[in-house]
Amino acid sequence: MNLLLFDASEREGDDRVRIRGRRARHLREVFEAAPGHTLPVGEIGGRLGTATLLHLDGDNALLAVALERDPPPRLPLVLVLALPRPKMLRRLLRAVAEFGVSDLVLINSERVEKSFWQSDLLADAALRDYCLAGAAQARDTRLPAVTLRRRFRPFAEDELPALCAGRRALVADPGAALPCPASPTGPLLLAIGPEAGFNRFEIGLLEAAGCTPVSLGPRTLRVETALVAALGRLGAPAGLA
Repeated sequence: MNLLLFDASEREGDDRVRIRGRRARHLREVFEAAPGHTLPVGEIGGRLGTATLLHLDGDNALLAVALERDPPPRLPLVLVLALPRPKMLRRLLRAVAEFGVSDLVLINSERVEKSFWQSDLLADAALRDYCLAGAAQARDTRLPAVTLRRRFRPFAEDELPALCAGRRALVADPGAALPCPASPTGPLLLAIGPEAGFNRFEIGLLEAAGCTPVSLGPRTLRVETALVAALGRLGAPAGLA
């Protein structure tokens, strides 16, 4: 736990926060915390700071908090990602939050198995939990906004053009001649397909909406590898805002 995150609803006055359940148990069992222990904290969607443990009893902890600095800058990126298999989705949600991606759109594709859309991980609470884990790892308080789009063509034709407007929009395509840019400035959109990539019809719709195909190199990468490689290039310091 690099950062203890709490919700505004857990405040008890201006400088007191009461947490219960898993986080309190983590303080007791992993940190072996006792009254007087200090730790880094952040309010979800708000500022960062430190907390002093005042009381810990079972699954209940009372903290005195002082929030004095802003979270790290975010990557001004809309990530459009073909829904991966559930096991991979857990890791990708954490990675997206760690990189500070502002928006994540999970979409369908011909090569996405229909069963993936039945996963319990797509429940709002599950999506939030994995994004929280990634944010805590990166010592950030802000979570990516996650939306689900189960029909590819209506999304590509009706919604994607507006998302691309005012952004440099890219789609990862192993057959592209243009390399993925490094450290671009300004708002971005990146689309990444399933394990075998978007098919040519889908690439055509993405191009029509405003996306430029780019390559991540001559090797065929797994989705999670391609995502980290792309975010590493796009999220270098010059690309942050």
